[in-house]
Amino acid sequence: MSKNLTSRAEDYSKWYNELVVKADLAENSAVRGCMVIKPYGYAIWEKMQAELDRMFKETGHQNAYFPLFVPKSLFEAEEKNAEGFAKECAVVTHYRLQNDPDNEGKLRVDPEAKLEEELVVRPTSEAIIWNTYKGWIQSYRDLPILVNQWANVVRWEMRTRLFLRTAEFLWQEGHTAHATKAEALVEAEQMNNVYADFAENFMAIPVIQGVKTESERFAGAVETYCIEALMQDGKALQAGTSHFLGQNFAKAFDVKFTNNEGKLDYVWATSWGVSTRLMGALIMTHSDDKGLVLPPNLAPSQVVIVPIYKNDEQFEAITKKAENIIKELKVLGVSCKFDKRTTHRPGAKFAQHELQGVPLRIAIGPKDLENNTIELARRDTLTKEIVDMEGLPIKIKELLEVIQNDLFKKAFNFRENHITEVDDFETFKKVLETKTGFISAHWDGTSETEQKIKELTKATIRCIPLDSKIEDSVCVYSGKPSKQRVLFAKAY
Repeated sequence: MSKNLTSRAEDYSKWYNELVVKADLAENSAVRGCMVIKPYGYAIWEKMQAELDRMFKETGHQNAYFPLFVPKSLFEAEEKNAEGFAKECAVVTHYRLQNDPDNEGKLRVDPEAKLEEELVVRPTSEAIIWNTYKGWIQSYRDLPILVNQWANVVRWEMRTRLFLRTAEFLWQEGHTAHATKAEALVEAEQMNNVYADFAENFMAIPVIQGVKTESERFAGAVETYCIEALMQDGKALQAGTSHFLGQNFAKAFDVKFTNNEGKLDYVWATSWGVSTRLMGALIMTHSDDKGLVLPPNLAPSQVVIVPIYKNDEQFEAITKKAENIIKELKVLGVSCKFDKRTTHRPGAKFAQHELQGVPLRIAIGPKDLENNTIELARRDTLTKEIVDMEGLPIKIKELLEVIQNDLFKKAFNFRENHITEVDDFETFKKVLETKTGFISAHWDGTSETEQKIKELTKATIRCIPLDSKIEDSVCVYSGKPSKQRVLFAKAY
C-alpha cells in the first residue's frame, strides 16, 4: 500500500482525493459520479450508523423503509420541494430492454415498454412518505409519528467528489408528523441537538448550531436548523440539517387529522438527515500528511498489535501474549486487531496502519517479552513510548479517551482561531483570501445583499448562529441596519 501523499499545503484537494483512495476508504465506480465504499470505509460508516441509530431510538424514533421510486405526480405535489430538486433528478421512463435487431448482442430500450407515469429516483423522500402518512393519520391519537429510514438517494450532480458530493449517496432521513406547531419545532431543534452531540462527542468535530437563511433553506421548509463544521483548509462543511416543514407537505398531500377538540386540522411536520458526507468531514477535520487520523470512537480497530520476530518460536510466544491482551481489551470494550500477516514486513504494516489512522499501535518483539514491556505508538501525535505490560489494558482504555478528547480540542482551537469578526467589506474580502475560515459579520437580512456577497467573494451565509446576540449595527456590505452577526465562509 503506497504511503506517500501530496501534502495538504501543496494541494489540499489532491491530498484529500489521494487519501480517500490510498487509505482504502472508497474509489470511483464505473457509474459516472458514483462511488464504491470499500470495506474499511464502510466499517467507519457502520460505526457512525450504529451510534446515530442508538441516539434516534433513545429519542423515541423507529426505523421504516419507503420506496426508491416516486411517481412524478407525487413529486410535483409540493411545488417548492419539486422545484428545488428538479435539476438533480434521475427519471425512469421505461421498464424493459430488448435486443437491438441492428446490433447483435446489444440492448436498447423497448419503445413499447414506456411507463404510464414516469418515476423519479428519490433525491429525498418527503413526497412518497407524506402520501403514505395520509393513510396512517386520521386522529390526534395517531400522532406523533416518529420515523427514520436508512437509505440511498440520487442527486444527479455534475461535479462529484468521493463522499462529499456523489450522484448516489447513503444517508438517514427522519420524517415526523405532529399535532401542533410547538411539538414539531421542539422535534426539529431536538434532532439538530442530536446531530451536534454526535458530531462533537463521537466524531470529535466541533460544530456551530444555527438556522439557514431563506435562500439556503431546504426546499419546502419553513425553517432549516443546521450544524456547520470548519475543515483544515478554512472551508465550511454543512454536516447535518433538521427542517421544520410547517404544514406545507400536509397541505400538498391533504393530510388532515381530527384534533382533541374534534376539529379538522393539517398535520405539522419535520424532516432531518445526515449522510456519508460525514466521512468527508471526518477526513478533513483530523487527518494529516501521513494519512487518516481516526477518533477512537470511529476506528474499526482502536488498537493494532504488530509482532516483530525472527522465527516460529518467537512468533508463537508473541501470539500468545497478543491474544491475552486482545482478550483483556475486549472485556473493557476496546477493539484490537492482531496483524499476523506473513506477507508484510513490520515496517510495511506500520505504514499501512498509520495511513489508515489506527489510534494506537502496539509492537511486541522478543526483548519485550523478556522485559514484560511493549512499544506503544499514538497515531494522533506520532509519539512512541515503552510501556510495562502490567495494567496495560486500563492504560490503553484511558489513553483512547485522551486521544478522543485531544482530537476534539485540537479541532475546536483551530475553529475558534478561524472565526474572525469583521465590520467592513474590504477587511471581509482580505480575511477570506488570506486567513480563511468563518467570518462573523452583520448582514441586513436581504437576499439581494446575500447574493451580491456570494457573487463577489464566493462566500455564503453558512448560518445564523443560535447564540448570536441581538445588537444594533450596520451590514458589512450595504451599510443598512442589522440586528445580529451571521457566519460567512466559502464552503464545500
